[in-house]
Amino acid sequence: MKRFALRVSTFAAAGAVVLVSGCMVGPDFTRPSAPAVKTYTHGPLPTSTAAATGVAGGDSQHFEIGADIPSQWWTLFRSPQLNQLIVDALQANPDLEAAKASLRVAQENYLASLGGLYPSFNAGFSANRQKTSGALFGSPQAGSNIFTLYNAQAQVSYTLDLFGGTRRQIEQNRAGVDYQRFQLEGAYLTLTSNVVTTVVQIASLRTQIAANRDITDAQQKIADIVKRQLGFGGASQAQLQQQLAQLAQVQAQLPPLRKQLVQQQHLLAALTGRFPSQVAPLDISFEQLKLPQTLPVSLPSKLVEQRPDVRAAAAQLHEASAAIGVATANQLPQITISGDIGTIATQIGDLFSSGGGIWSIAGGLTQPIFDGGQLRHKKRAAVAAYDQAAAQYRGTVLTAFRNVADSLRALGIDADGLKAQLAAEQAARKSYEISQKQLKLGGINYPTLLQSELSYQQSRTALAQAQAARYSDTAALFQALGGGWWNHSNEKQRSGRTAIPPKRH
Repeated sequence: MKRFALRVSTFAAAGAVVLVSGCMVGPDFTRPSAPAVKTYTHGPLPTSTAAATGVAGGDSQHFEIGADIPSQWWTLFRSPQLNQLIVDALQANPDLEAAKASLRVAQENYLASLGGLYPSFNAGFSANRQKTSGALFGSPQAGSNIFTLYNAQAQVSYTLDLFGGTRRQIEQNRAGVDYQRFQLEGAYLTLTSNVVTTVVQIASLRTQIAANRDITDAQQKIADIVKRQLGFGGASQAQLQQQLAQLAQVQAQLPPLRKQLVQQQHLLAALTGRFPSQVAPLDISFEQLKLPQTLPVSLPSKLVEQRPDVRAAAAQLHEASAAIGVATANQLPQITISGDIGTIATQIGDLFSSGGGIWSIAGGLTQPIFDGGQLRHKKRAAVAAYDQAAAQYRGTVLTAFRNVADSLRALGIDADGLKAQLAAEQAARKSYEISQKQLKLGGINYPTLLQSELSYQQSRTALAQAQAARYSDTAALFQALGGGWWNHSNEKQRSGRTAIPPKRH
């Protein structure tokens, strides 16, 4: 027994030496460096956007190049309602829970793969009732013998990782953990961004509905005026019907707006993990959302470090690189050392008495010689999968830079648009007010009033849409820059049970 234990420990020590000194076939992964670009957009970026004074969302915004992004970037909108909605979403959103579970699956698979570095030990016990005949030994006259055979045995087996196949598999699983970690960060960022943009859309639709109702009331008053004028002969029946038709057109625009508002309210309920029947409609306006005036803009060299989708694509590339090593190692010899030690007896009480000990030590080497080309083609497939992952990574990086460039340009252009739209709305409102007074005094004809009120109606709707664009652009920029996930102070709380600390490069 002692001699067997000594031999097993010798083989294990030898295996450990081989493991440490053995090579690792396949490429050693190096994450691609950041693109050699210094700006997001072609041409210089203005330091500030235009301002539209006197309207919510009209503040000028300043770009702070190189500044860091706060982890809870949505708090910059200074809305307690918005903050609470995001807290609710982070606690109950099913997509986020699924992403956390996927991370735990990857972590457990990684931890399981670590077992491949160590010998496996198993213990067994068996009891076998047998009847033998003397004929089996050439002595039929000896008769038969009935007995019970008890066997207690321990087994050890160890496959030497000569060419690093096991270590490459562990590396692949570790990259899988990284992938799921950044998928979780992406789900977190997408969820918070969706809550913000949904709240912005609700505020915009409420503003548009309020504008529609105001214009409907004004149209109804004009219709009443035309009716009175018709009674005094100051207006024609055709003018009254024209006004009633205009009133009906304005009223017909309300149901589609209400439908969109209801759908956005239902979406918000789903984002926060609740059923539509469980959530009261959100009552919020642009005045309750403060437009952030300072916008941090990360340097282009930092973007590939901060975008969760880029980091996830890099992890997939790492997985594909390690898979090449696994496929290569499978083509090379595999050496396994195994040993058994135990005792056998016909009585349980004699299992550990002297004379019943048994043991065996074995070593085996397997070298694939002919498999119909399976291993060769699997390695080629792994190389092709790496090429695919590399192309997908480059595409993800291009998309990331495009998203940031789109957001930066949209912020400037939509700020100009809101300023112009505010001027148009103010002019249309003054014109409409003057036309209403002139109509009462008989100073203008009815078609002139209709044109004035139509322009005012269109300008109010367009203004609400322009306001929404400013808020949505701001949320889109934070999302495009990665959302500040790297500044979270409590990673364990956000990602669930974390068995492996996140890697930073």
